[in-house]
Amino acid sequence: MCGAKAGGPDASTIKPGETTIQGQVTRDGEPVSGYVRLLDATGEFTAEVPTSATGQFRFYAAEGTWTVRALVPGGTADRTVVAQKGGLAEVAIAV
Repeated sequence: MCGAKAGGPDASTIKPGETTIQGQVTRDGEPVSGYVRLLDATGEFTAEVPTSATGQFRFYAAEGTWTVRALVPGGTADRTVVAQKGGLAEVAIAV
């Protein structure tokens, strides 16, 4: 199960008990708008969400190892994330 609130995450919308992956995409310390993809441990596409105007994103996912891929004008970047069941994994992506 994956999903995200359009326009970026709001801490008040985190679902208790859900495995959550969230973060921000930046370039030179400034937020970047674009898209973020969630890939499973085999590299298979699972979900995609737009970032908010402040570069933020959120996914609800199963526990395990994931790749979070930022796709923004002029660049892409990947980060590996290990999500714990019921936990919050924060990801900072600089492109």
